[in-house]
Amino acid sequence: MIHYHGGPITPLEAAVAAWRGRNAMVSYAHPAQIELAAGICKSVVLDNGAYSLWKSKTPTDWPSYYEWARNWLTHPVVDWAVIPDIICGSEADNDYLLSEWPHRKTHGVPVWHLHESLDRLERLAADYHRIALGSSGEYADTHSMGWWDRMNRAMGVVCDSEGRPLVKLHGLRMLARTIVENFPLSSADATTIAQCIGKDTLWTGSHKPQSKIIRALLMAENQDTIRSAVVWKPRPLQDLLPLLHMEA
Repeated sequence: MIHYHGGPITPLEAAVAAWRGRNAMVSYAHPAQIELAAGICKSVVLDNGAYSLWKSKTPTDWPSYYEWARNWLTHPVVDWAVIPDIICGSEADNDYLLSEWPHRKTHGVPVWHLHESLDRLERLAADYHRIALGSSGEYADTHSMGWWDRMNRAMGVVCDSEGRPLVKLHGLRMLARTIVENFPLSSADATTIAQCIGKDTLWTGSHKPQSKIIRALLMAENQDTIRSAVVWKPRPLQDLLPLLHMEA
Protein backbone atom coordinates (compact mmCIF):
# COMPACT_ATOMS: atom_id res chain seq x y z
CA MET A 1 0.00 0.00 0.00
CA ILE A 2 1.14 3.55 -0.77
CA HIS A 3 0.77 6.16 1.98
CA TYR A 4 0.44 9.70 0.60
CA HIS A 5 1.19 12.47 3.09
CA GLY A 6 -0.70 15.62 2.16
CA GLY A 7 0.65 19.13 2.34
CA PRO A 8 1.40 21.88 2.75
CA ILE A 9 3.61 20.98 5.69
CA THR A 10 5.32 23.83 7.52
CA PRO A 11 8.00 24.71 8.33
CA LEU A 12 9.83 23.62 5.18
CA GLU A 13 12.25 21.49 7.19
CA ALA A 14 9.33 19.48 8.55
CA ALA A 15 8.07 18.87 5.01
CA VAL A 16 11.51 17.55 4.07
CA ALA A 17 11.49 15.23 7.11
CA ALA A 18 8.04 13.89 6.31
CA TRP A 19 8.46 13.53 2.55
CA ARG A 20 12.06 12.50 1.87
CA GLY A 21 11.96 9.01 0.41
CA ARG A 22 8.20 8.76 1.00
CA ASN A 23 5.05 9.63 -0.96
CA ALA A 24 3.21 12.94 -1.15
CA MET A 25 -0.09 14.31 -2.33
CA VAL A 26 0.06 17.94 -3.44
CA SER A 27 -3.15 19.88 -3.87
CA TYR A 28 -3.77 22.40 -6.62
CA ALA A 29 -5.34 24.55 -3.90
CA HIS A 30 -1.92 24.70 -2.17
CA PRO A 31 0.67 24.02 -4.90
CA ALA A 32 3.70 25.86 -3.50
CA GLN A 33 5.52 22.71 -2.36
CA ILE A 34 5.15 20.69 -5.57
CA GLU A 35 8.78 21.22 -6.62
CA LEU A 36 10.03 20.16 -3.21
CA ALA A 37 7.86 17.02 -3.24
CA ALA A 38 8.90 16.09 -6.77
CA GLY A 39 12.54 16.48 -5.79
CA ILE A 40 12.63 14.29 -2.68
CA CYS A 41 9.67 11.86 -2.80
CA LYS A 42 9.43 8.34 -4.18
CA SER A 43 6.13 9.25 -5.80
CA VAL A 44 3.71 12.16 -5.95
CA VAL A 45 0.05 12.42 -6.87
CA LEU A 46 -1.86 15.58 -7.70
CA ASP A 47 -5.09 16.50 -5.96
CA ASN A 48 -7.55 18.77 -7.75
CA GLY A 49 -8.16 20.83 -4.60
CA ALA A 50 -11.93 20.37 -4.79
CA TYR A 51 -12.28 19.74 -1.04
CA SER A 52 -10.28 22.83 -0.04
CA LEU A 53 -12.07 24.98 -2.61
CA TRP A 54 -15.44 23.65 -1.46
CA LYS A 55 -14.67 24.32 2.21
CA SER A 56 -13.49 27.87 1.49
CA LYS A 57 -16.27 28.54 -1.07
CA THR A 58 -13.62 29.46 -3.65
CA PRO A 59 -14.62 29.21 -7.33
CA THR A 60 -12.95 26.47 -9.36
CA ASP A 61 -10.71 27.10 -12.36
CA TRP A 62 -10.43 23.70 -13.98
CA PRO A 63 -8.60 24.85 -17.16
CA SER A 64 -5.78 26.13 -14.95
CA TYR A 65 -5.76 22.82 -13.06
CA TYR A 66 -5.56 20.92 -16.35
CA GLU A 67 -2.53 22.97 -17.37
CA TRP A 68 -0.85 22.53 -13.97
CA ALA A 69 -1.46 18.80 -14.13
CA ARG A 70 -0.17 18.63 -17.71
CA ASN A 71 3.12 20.20 -16.64
CA TRP A 72 3.65 17.83 -13.72
CA LEU A 73 2.30 14.56 -15.10
CA THR A 74 5.39 14.38 -17.31
CA HIS A 75 7.65 14.34 -14.23
CA PRO A 76 9.04 10.85 -13.53
CA VAL A 77 7.80 10.66 -9.92
CA VAL A 78 4.29 12.06 -10.53
CA ASP A 79 2.02 9.05 -11.02
CA TRP A 80 -1.52 10.34 -11.45
CA ALA A 81 -3.93 13.19 -10.80
CA VAL A 82 -7.43 13.34 -9.34
CA ILE A 83 -9.92 14.25 -12.06
CA PRO A 84 -11.97 17.36 -11.14
CA ASP A 85 -15.11 16.68 -9.17
CA ILE A 86 -17.91 18.58 -7.46
CA ILE A 87 -18.26 17.25 -3.94
CA CYS A 88 -21.92 18.15 -3.55
CA GLY A 89 -22.68 18.00 -7.26
CA SER A 90 -24.94 15.61 -9.12
CA GLU A 91 -23.74 12.45 -10.79
CA ALA A 92 -24.38 14.15 -14.13
CA ASP A 93 -22.13 17.05 -13.08
CA ASN A 94 -19.31 14.71 -12.16
CA ASP A 95 -19.74 12.50 -15.23
CA TYR A 96 -19.45 15.64 -17.35
CA LEU A 97 -16.14 16.52 -15.68
CA LEU A 98 -14.86 13.04 -16.48
CA SER A 99 -15.62 13.66 -20.15
CA GLU A 100 -13.75 16.98 -20.00
CA TRP A 101 -10.48 15.42 -18.71
CA PRO A 102 -7.94 16.40 -21.41
CA HIS A 103 -5.10 14.06 -20.47
CA ARG A 104 -4.51 10.34 -20.80
CA LYS A 105 -7.12 8.22 -19.10
CA THR A 106 -4.39 6.30 -17.26
CA HIS A 107 -3.19 9.60 -15.75
CA GLY A 108 -6.57 10.52 -14.28
CA VAL A 109 -8.41 9.01 -11.33
CA PRO A 110 -12.15 9.63 -10.90
CA VAL A 111 -13.77 10.24 -7.53
CA TRP A 112 -16.75 8.22 -6.39
CA HIS A 113 -18.48 10.09 -3.57
CA LEU A 114 -20.08 7.88 -0.96
CA HIS A 115 -23.42 9.66 -1.32
CA GLU A 116 -23.57 8.77 -5.01
CA SER A 117 -25.26 5.64 -6.33
CA LEU A 118 -23.63 2.24 -6.30
CA ASP A 119 -24.52 2.06 -9.99
CA ARG A 120 -22.12 4.92 -10.68
CA LEU A 121 -19.43 3.16 -8.68
CA GLU A 122 -19.94 0.05 -10.80
CA ARG A 123 -19.66 2.11 -13.99
CA LEU A 124 -16.43 3.75 -12.83
CA ALA A 125 -14.95 0.39 -11.88
CA ALA A 126 -15.66 -0.86 -15.39
CA ASP A 127 -14.07 2.18 -17.06
CA TYR A 128 -11.01 3.00 -14.92
CA HIS A 129 -8.11 1.06 -13.44
CA ARG A 130 -8.15 3.13 -10.23
CA ILE A 131 -10.95 4.87 -8.30
CA ALA A 132 -10.72 7.38 -5.46
CA LEU A 133 -13.31 7.04 -2.71
CA GLY A 134 -14.48 10.28 -1.09
CA SER A 135 -16.53 10.73 2.07
CA SER A 136 -19.42 13.08 1.41
CA GLY A 137 -23.00 14.04 2.14
CA GLU A 138 -24.53 11.96 4.92
CA TYR A 139 -21.38 9.82 4.79
CA ALA A 140 -18.88 12.61 5.46
CA ASP A 141 -18.03 11.44 8.99
CA THR A 142 -15.72 8.40 8.95
CA HIS A 143 -16.54 7.77 12.61
CA SER A 144 -20.23 7.19 11.93
CA MET A 145 -22.01 3.87 11.59
CA GLY A 146 -23.53 5.12 8.34
CA TRP A 147 -20.08 5.65 6.83
CA TRP A 148 -18.93 2.14 7.68
CA ASP A 149 -22.13 0.63 6.36
CA ARG A 150 -21.80 2.58 3.10
CA MET A 151 -18.17 1.55 2.66
CA ASN A 152 -19.12 -2.09 3.15
CA ARG A 153 -21.83 -1.75 0.52
CA ALA A 154 -19.30 -0.16 -1.83
CA MET A 155 -16.86 -3.01 -1.29
CA GLY A 156 -19.60 -5.41 -2.32
CA VAL A 157 -19.57 -3.68 -5.71
CA VAL A 158 -15.83 -3.30 -6.33
CA CYS A 159 -14.65 -6.63 -4.90
CA ASP A 160 -15.12 -10.13 -6.26
CA SER A 161 -16.74 -13.04 -4.45
CA GLU A 162 -13.52 -13.62 -2.49
CA GLY A 163 -13.22 -9.97 -1.39
CA ARG A 164 -10.42 -9.08 -3.82
CA PRO A 165 -10.69 -5.58 -5.32
CA LEU A 166 -11.51 -5.49 -9.02
CA VAL A 167 -9.70 -2.14 -9.45
CA LYS A 168 -7.11 -0.20 -7.47
CA LEU A 169 -8.81 1.75 -4.68
CA HIS A 170 -7.56 5.04 -3.22
CA GLY A 171 -9.02 6.38 0.01
CA LEU A 172 -9.29 10.17 0.07
CA ARG A 173 -8.55 11.37 3.62
CA MET A 174 -8.63 7.70 4.71
CA LEU A 175 -5.20 7.03 6.17
CA ALA A 176 -6.60 6.20 9.60
CA ARG A 177 -5.36 2.83 10.80
CA THR A 178 -8.86 1.52 11.55
CA ILE A 179 -9.97 2.30 7.99
CA VAL A 180 -6.92 1.01 6.16
CA GLU A 181 -6.74 -2.25 8.10
CA ASN A 182 -10.37 -3.07 7.26
CA PHE A 183 -10.48 -2.29 3.53
CA PRO A 184 -8.23 -3.46 0.64
CA LEU A 185 -6.97 -0.03 -0.37
CA SER A 186 -4.10 0.26 -2.80
CA SER A 187 -3.35 3.74 -1.48
CA ALA A 188 -4.71 6.43 0.82
CA ASP A 189 -3.90 9.98 1.81
CA ALA A 190 -4.25 12.26 4.81
CA THR A 191 -3.09 15.70 5.90
CA THR A 192 -2.69 14.57 9.52
CA ILE A 193 0.97 15.60 9.68
CA ALA A 194 0.28 19.06 8.28
CA GLN A 195 -2.59 19.58 10.71
CA CYS A 196 -1.09 18.13 13.88
CA ILE A 197 2.62 18.93 14.13
CA GLY A 198 1.88 22.46 15.32
CA LYS A 199 -0.74 21.56 17.94
CA ASP A 200 1.22 21.38 21.19
CA THR A 201 -1.79 20.04 23.12
CA LEU A 202 -1.58 16.82 21.10
CA TRP A 203 1.99 16.19 22.21
CA THR A 204 2.11 15.44 25.93
CA GLY A 205 4.23 13.44 28.35
CA SER A 206 7.79 13.71 29.59
CA HIS A 207 9.25 12.66 26.24
CA LYS A 208 7.13 14.87 24.00
CA PRO A 209 9.12 16.21 21.03
CA GLN A 210 9.26 20.01 20.84
CA SER A 211 10.62 20.08 17.31
CA LYS A 212 8.09 20.08 14.47
CA ILE A 213 10.70 18.29 12.38
CA ILE A 214 10.82 15.38 14.83
CA ARG A 215 7.04 15.38 15.13
CA ALA A 216 6.68 15.19 11.34
CA LEU A 217 9.21 12.37 11.16
CA LEU A 218 7.50 10.38 13.93
CA MET A 219 4.06 10.76 12.37
CA ALA A 220 5.27 9.83 8.90
CA GLU A 221 7.02 6.73 10.18
CA ASN A 222 3.95 5.73 12.19
CA GLN A 223 1.57 6.15 9.27
CA ASP A 224 3.87 4.27 6.92
CA THR A 225 3.61 1.18 9.13
CA ILE A 226 -0.13 0.86 8.43
CA ARG A 227 -0.91 -2.02 6.10
CA SER A 228 -4.19 -2.42 4.28
CA ALA A 229 -6.41 -5.46 4.33
CA VAL A 230 -5.58 -7.87 1.51
CA VAL A 231 -9.21 -8.75 0.95
CA TRP A 232 -12.51 -7.30 2.09
CA LYS A 233 -14.38 -9.38 4.64
CA PRO A 234 -17.98 -8.37 5.36
CA ARG A 235 -18.60 -7.75 9.04
CA PRO A 236 -21.87 -7.27 10.96
CA LEU A 237 -22.40 -3.63 11.85
CA GLN A 238 -22.42 -4.36 15.57
CA ASP A 239 -18.87 -5.68 15.24
CA LEU A 240 -17.79 -2.28 13.89
CA LEU A 241 -18.94 -0.29 16.92
CA PRO A 242 -15.54 -0.49 18.72
CA LEU A 243 -13.86 1.04 15.65
CA LEU A 244 -15.90 4.22 15.56
CA HIS A 245 -14.00 6.02 18.31
CA MET A 246 -10.52 4.64 17.74
CA GLU A 247 -7.64 6.91 16.73
CA ALA A 248 -5.70 6.59 13.49
